Amino acid sequence: MVKFGIEFVPKEAYWKTVYYAVQSEKRGFDNLWITDHYNNRNVYVTLAATAIYTKKIVFGPGVTNPFLVNPIMTTQSLASLDEMAPGRVVLGMGAGDVTTLASTGIEATKQLSAVVDAIAIFRAMLEGKSVTYEGNVFQVKGTRFNFKPRGQIPVYIGAQGPKMLETAGKIGDGVLINASHPKDIDYAVGQIKRGVEEAGKKMSDVDVTAYTSFSVDKKPDKAMGAASPVVAFIVAGSPNVILERHGIDLAKADKIRGALAKGDFGGAFGSVSPKMMEAFCIAGTPDMCNEKISRLLKAGITQFVVGSPVGPNVRKSIDLISEQVIPHFKE
Repeated sequence: MVKFGIEFVPKEAYWKTVYYAVQSEKRGFDNLWITDHYNNRNVYVTLAATAIYTKKIVFGPGVTNPFLVNPIMTTQSLASLDEMAPGRVVLGMGAGDVTTLASTGIEATKQLSAVVDAIAIFRAMLEGKSVTYEGNVFQVKGTRFNFKPRGQIPVYIGAQGPKMLETAGKIGDGVLINASHPKDIDYAVGQIKRGVEEAGKKMSDVDVTAYTSFSVDKKPDKAMGAASPVVAFIVAGSPNVILERHGIDLAKADKIRGALAKGDFGGAFGSVSPKMMEAFCIAGTPDMCNEKISRLLKAGITQFVVGSPVGPNVRKSIDLISEQVIPHFKE
């Protein structure tokens, strides 16, 4: 049976994000993902507050990266959370957004190697022993905690490119596929299968997760309107090969990139086309969303994440999902 996750961006006061987390747990969501960007509230402060006020939902950063936060510190944070909420913590790890990292003065080079090194260090440190590791990007020598972690924590790898998807299938417990369209999911699952087979694993060993941009409302126009700003940023950050896969005019994508770079958000959001909306989000009424989710499940998804913006009114959209979306797939 498919699991349902939900993503929140901690851009508002911590109590509001925690409120949404509590509501999501009560409304039947299985997983909670909190984004990790330096320009929002701290992901681990938010997750710690969530741990206190929830009882069963599984949660973690979705996703952190090894460039802005050293893998040792990520391990310390997750191990500490796992003491607060035993067995409910997972790690979402990815390469990070190059543009966002560049604004901090960090050059995200050797991304695949950095993620592989970070996960190796994470798992080794959770053994509670002294760790020495020589990687292509990260090295540690005789590093250990002064406390005993509870044990291993599942690792989900955020992936979009072919090599990262294959690696995620090979070494990950789960894969967070940043996509909302069957074409992209089909491609991603094929790459994940390669990694799974190379590692001698089975696809059932990996939680294949569609990490979508999602917006639901009883009025489709309202749902679409809430999603268009998110889609603009997705288009701007997508490599041309993905845009071409969906038949999107590269000149129009460049226009959005240019508008965002100048801070012309109205121009960028207004340039989002119906074809872009179809490619990069799931938005509309519950029935419209259910049809699109069904197409992703046929491609091999085992967890569906309701990602930003969730809907024009987050609280009402969570209720709507719990009443007309989740039951459609769990009954």
